[in-house]
Amino acid sequence: MHINLSIGPLVALVAGILILVFPRLLSTIVALYLIVIGVFGLIGVHQLRF
Repeated sequence: MHINLSIGPLVALVAGILILVFPRLLSTIVALYLIVIGVFGLIGVHQLRF
């Protein structure tokens, strides 16, 4: 059995759960997500596979 996971949907799921539990984390989670996506875009990592 082989499962392919993509980092984008996994991060979105975790962020969504955290926002539901702690609504005040919304701006922090969005900021961190945008920073990580921006850094990956600058260094040329377009798709991560685990």
